[in-house]
This record gives sequence, C-alpha cells and structure tokens, in this order.
Amino acid sequence: MKLLLTHIKELLQVRENCPTKLSGKEMKELPTIKNAWVFINHGVIEDYGTMDKMGPHQGFKTLDCSGKIVLPAWCDSHSHIVYAGNREQEFVDRINGLSYQEIAEKGGGIVNSAKKLQETSEEDLYHQSAARLEEVMRLGTGSIEIKSGYGLTTDAELKMLRVAKKLSEEYPITIKTTFLGAHAIPTEYKGNKDGYLDLLCNEMLPKIAEEKLAEYVDIFCEEGYFSVADMERILSEGKKHNLIPKVHVNQFNSIGGIAAAVKHNALSVDHLEVLTDDDLEALKNSETMPVALPSCSYFLSIPYTPGRKIIDAGLPLALATDYNPGSTPSGNMNFVVATACIKMRLTPEEAINAATVNGAYAMGLSKTHGSITRGKKANFIITKPVPSYGYLPYAFGSNLIDTVIINGQEVK
Repeated sequence: MKLLLTHIKELLQVRENCPTKLSGKEMKELPTIKNAWVFINHGVIEDYGTMDKMGPHQGFKTLDCSGKIVLPAWCDSHSHIVYAGNREQEFVDRINGLSYQEIAEKGGGIVNSAKKLQETSEEDLYHQSAARLEEVMRLGTGSIEIKSGYGLTTDAELKMLRVAKKLSEEYPITIKTTFLGAHAIPTEYKGNKDGYLDLLCNEMLPKIAEEKLAEYVDIFCEEGYFSVADMERILSEGKKHNLIPKVHVNQFNSIGGIAAAVKHNALSVDHLEVLTDDDLEALKNSETMPVALPSCSYFLSIPYTPGRKIIDAGLPLALATDYNPGSTPSGNMNFVVATACIKMRLTPEEAINAATVNGAYAMGLSKTHGSITRGKKANFIITKPVPSYGYLPYAFGSNLIDTVIINGQEVK
C-alpha cells in the first residue's frame, strides 16, 4: 500500500542519518520540518520533504494533515503486557496503608499474578493480552518489549512467551520478548532461592532457547528478590543461550546491580528510582541504556527516576511504561511522556527523544524504528490539530491522537 501524508504542520524527529542513541545535550535537539509531506511505500518511509518541493507520486492514498503534527510512533521498551486478571484489591490495600513490599510478603504482588496466570489457559491469556495490545497501538505505540515473569513455573513461563510470540505473528506492531523467570521467588521455593535459580538455569533457559521464544534475559535485582550474585549467574547462563541482558534494578535500593549489569554489557537497566553517584559513574562510557518508568512511580507513589540528573551527567535516557497488573496498569506512552516532563523535569524534546530514538535502542531496533528516516518502518502518530508539540505533554489528560499508522497501515 502507498500512502502520502500532506500539509503536515510539523514533522518531528526527522533524521537523515539517525544515531543509535542520544545522550546528554543531544537529547535537547529535536529536528523537525514544517509544512511537510511523507511518502510511505509498502510499510516503509520512502521519502519526505517540504510541500513546496513535493514531486508527483502515483497510485497512493492521500491523508491531509493540515494543522496536525506527525511524529514517530512510541517505542515502549519495558512492558509485562501478557498477564492474567488484575490486582485492584492490592491497589486498595496500598491506599489503606500497606506498602508494595508488605503486600508481597503476605502473598500478594508478583506471586499473586503468577497463581492467576498458571490457572489461565493459553487461549484465554492470549485474548486478554491481545486486548491490551490493541489498546496501546491505538495510543500510539508502534513497537513494544514483552517480558515473561508472571509464570514462575516452566510451563507457565513458556506459556507467556508463546502468547507474546503469537501476538507478534498476528499484529503489525514490532514485539521483542524477554525471559524474566527471575521476577520473584515462587511460594513452593520459599527459603530455597538457589533451588529456583537451578530450575531457571537448568530447565527453563534451555527450553526457551530451544523454542526461540526470547531475545533477552532479565532479573529483578532488588533486596528481598534477587541479589547481584544471582543476577550475574542468570546473565551468564543467559549468554550461553545467546540471550542479551536487560535488567530491573534500583527500584527501591541501590545494591550494586547497575555496575554488574554494565559489566555484563546489558542493553538496558530499567527503573533506577534510587540512583547514587557511583551508579551514574558506572553508566558513563558504557553502551547500556538507562530506562525510566515514570507511570510506575506515579502509581506506587515512590520517587521518580532522576532523569534530569541522568541527562545532565551526559548520559542517554529512555522512557517506557512498565505496563503490568501490580505497579503500572497502564500502557499509555502519552502519559509517560507527559509525566516525564511534569515530574522528572525533562523538556518536551528530551521526553520525545527518550520515547522514540532511545526507546528503539533499548529494544535493539535502532536501524528500523524511532525516527523519520528513509528506509525505516512507517510507524507514525498523527495528532489532532494542536498549537505545538509542547502542547502534547502540557494537555496530559486529553487524547490528542487522530490517527496511528503502524507498518504503513492505519490502526482501527
């Protein structure tokens, strides 16, 4: 299908040769073209420019974007969108004074979700997850990472990753999958963490590799969950199966996980709500992308990742949703971008860069996603008529999306 977008008020994130990631002061720069057009051919960006220099194009459908802004679809590099049921009772428990950790200690949290998932059929899990995926696509997400980790048994973890694989086959959105069996210690292994790690390393990882169900390996490195030594073991075992590290770290405590993740060449370190100067130093001169999850901080009322400090230290930063039933039951990247501006003091330019170019990097998608570049995937958000792109985070409670295009096709 050929599609021509014309009379675009402003085309954002236009880069002839897009860098793989943007760091420090680079994040303040957002190249744009005003009064622009874009030509899409078979799901790929073929050409673009200003209206006064638009040549003839034959056999295409035209979309008039007068008064509207066009930008790359969001790249959500951290989600747990495949899950069963919900945990609204824990939400009420937190309002009544229980902490996230206290809820986990009494059988709630990740273990609660795992029990529900184990009892849910693969078909039912697929339909629940597909509904969420369709919603985030309509909200402008054009690529997404999906983690396992709510199974905590071999069969249930495989079930989650098979569902993610089926979603990837059935929908135009680009999906990357991550094995997160080390998300929590299951009830039956309470007091026997090493026994569970043995199961992860000796049974789960080989089966996942055999079925080619994941590209990345993850672990929740946090007090009360898994130690830095546990993380090093899992990442090392993952590498034997060619799985690239992406890790949960520094959500509640700084315990040395960032330095260890960098040592293992992790693609990303995610959460970082608690960050020390040593952690920042460990990230400098590395290829590891720091990823902030501001809607998790919003929902749990915990500190926000110090994004301003990270960028001012010359580092890159990506933004993602953390969509999951316990700490972020939302996959709305528009809210994430706005919250990063409102609560983390990112500029609109920095937030958009973090949710596009850097989000693509954190999923290994730099060559195909995240910018308006010839040859990249035609994944766009077309806004409703708005005064400027600064209005997008400013009007955080409004739905400002008119049309979403993924792989050159309009999302219905």
